[in-house]
Amino acid sequence: MCGRFAVTLPPEHFREAYGYEEAPNFPPRYNIAPTQPVGVVLQDGEARRFRLMRWGFLPGWVKDAKDFPLVINARRESIMQKPAFRAAIRRRRCVFLADAFYEWQREGDRKIPFAVRMESLGPMPMAGIWETWSDPQGGEIDTAAIVTTDANGLVSAIHHRMPVILGKAGLAAWLDPQTPLDRIRGLTDPCPDDWLRLDRVSRRVNKVANDDAGLLEPVTDDEPARGHSGTARETVDGQADESVQEARPRQGSLF
Repeated sequence: MCGRFAVTLPPEHFREAYGYEEAPNFPPRYNIAPTQPVGVVLQDGEARRFRLMRWGFLPGWVKDAKDFPLVINARRESIMQKPAFRAAIRRRRCVFLADAFYEWQREGDRKIPFAVRMESLGPMPMAGIWETWSDPQGGEIDTAAIVTTDANGLVSAIHHRMPVILGKAGLAAWLDPQTPLDRIRGLTDPCPDDWLRLDRVSRRVNKVANDDAGLLEPVTDDEPARGHSGTARETVDGQADESVQEARPRQGSLF
């Protein structure tokens, strides 16, 4: 599962790594949650484009969003077959801007948060799918979900699932609409262990309202949670099913 992630590097780092033409300027976000706007990259003809989308996938055939669960992840094992994803995985693939994601390890009745980052501390291209949904009044919203796979050896120490993380060649193939589905399926294998680093972090990340650099600072087992506001919490705001999460009444802003 991937239920929280971060975008903290300067915008130009992402533009260089992902190769899109636009030059958006955005501040760091340390605790991005479902239903919030997220930056993704997609292929538009010969060019790559930066787009803002809602994190929470809605197939185009959905009549009323209230009657459809909020899908934040799409499992690689079923993405080719499920009606909700079949069209998107073939024609509307994207890559999420990210440089870290959070995962929680169960320890008795507690959930211990960890940050997973690239060993290089650079951008972390997470594979996604997207779809434009139209409401009954004719309004449109672009929505997206992160594709997940089995955890690699490193992440399996804390959880059994992780996002699909793409290398440079994999990023190009994922975005290319001409890439055969057999090749796309191969890109959803877990990334190598040595691409990533794993750090235990403050339980302050459990609360969506906390959004500061202290969330990514490694902590020890007996170290108190640190930050600008809020207190440590044992529950994780919004953590739910592997691929589904309830919508929040408020939607945050990426910018």
